[in-house]
Amino acid sequence: MNAPLRPLHRDDVEIVTLGCRLNAFESEAMRALTRDAALTDAVIVNTCAVTGEAVRQARQAIRRARRERPNAQIIVTGCAAQIDPEAFSGMPEVSRVIGNPEKMRLESYDQNFGPSAERVLVSDIMNVREISPHLIDGFSERTRAYVQVQNGCDHRCTFCVIPYARGNSRSAPAGEVIEQTRRLAANGVPEIVLTGVDLTSWGEDLPGTPKLGALVARILKHVPELPILRLSSLDAIEMDEQLFELVTHHDRVAPYLHLSLQHGDDLILKRMKRRHSRAQAIELCARLKAARPAIALGTDLIAGFPTEDETHFASTLSLIQECGLSFVHAFPYSARAGTPAARMPQVERRVVKERAARLREAGAKALEHHLDKWIGKEAVALVEREGFARLADFTGVKYGPPAPSPVSLRFISHDGANLIGVPA
Repeated sequence: MNAPLRPLHRDDVEIVTLGCRLNAFESEAMRALTRDAALTDAVIVNTCAVTGEAVRQARQAIRRARRERPNAQIIVTGCAAQIDPEAFSGMPEVSRVIGNPEKMRLESYDQNFGPSAERVLVSDIMNVREISPHLIDGFSERTRAYVQVQNGCDHRCTFCVIPYARGNSRSAPAGEVIEQTRRLAANGVPEIVLTGVDLTSWGEDLPGTPKLGALVARILKHVPELPILRLSSLDAIEMDEQLFELVTHHDRVAPYLHLSLQHGDDLILKRMKRRHSRAQAIELCARLKAARPAIALGTDLIAGFPTEDETHFASTLSLIQECGLSFVHAFPYSARAGTPAARMPQVERRVVKERAARLREAGAKALEHHLDKWIGKEAVALVEREGFARLADFTGVKYGPPAPSPVSLRFISHDGANLIGVPA
């Protein structure tokens, strides 16, 4: 689970972002909307709902915001607010709750609302059919920018509540994506990340049902000034051949993929209602590494899914090595009310936490192995903050002395989590 992203500069309107890269994009759009609406003295908490822990973090962020800004309006939005607006509107710290569609509308911020204003502005997400275009000139984070190309999800994994927070899948037209990308590149953004809830479903609702690979090809062709194009999380089973070719053979596509795998056992994958098998995951990773040996792979893995026994778990544990994963986000299963998985036989909580710890340990060893391969080599990295940069394959680097971005570094050691670099 990502920690809250605090703003890089203090403003009358402060935005606290939790969760995914799509939320990061939407927070930047909200920043522009609040400026246009002349909203003042407010904190917006853009929540995540992917796990119970994410919701707990949202509540913590709200209480912290009230302590730090006792007179500010506290506006809560995002996925957790969309799913359970009443729970957040019932918090004494909260001034207003707005849904995911509403947070992208100017009128949601057009007044410094008082006690008489409507406190809950949350509509039925399933009625939303389009992505509203929001052209952004830049991001508070200067290293990279996010471009939303898709939202929502048509799949119904048994553990997931996100479709009920984001609605059904819908795509941004290619022309709008290219224009947004060109606009950011023209303003000097060195890296752009294409993001969405179910990124590989892009195009299924557009005329001609184009694939994501076709969109990536058009961006690379029509925005030649963009140095690096990165992709956010991909569904392994939906990766089209053109996308595979671009990821493995085009040097402006970042050599890193985050694959949505979730588990390593076929029976549990079926109970999760995932659409790939263990063998398909291993085969895709092998193909990727054979075609582009420098590529790094990451994934999310769930420990303790309902009915999981030690044999099922062992299949997930071994998947890290068999897929050659470098970055593993391992987390304990968290039952979400209303999902089919919440009604399945649950694994004892102590066992869930113990298995998650074992997954994290295996993930840490995989990352160390990845870092070992960089020792003695040199590469260019983008500076994210003073003393910390990131390589194109997503590897973090601690370095000194301070240097402008991009910085050329030689890697002399690592601390188990990041490389240690010196000027090349």
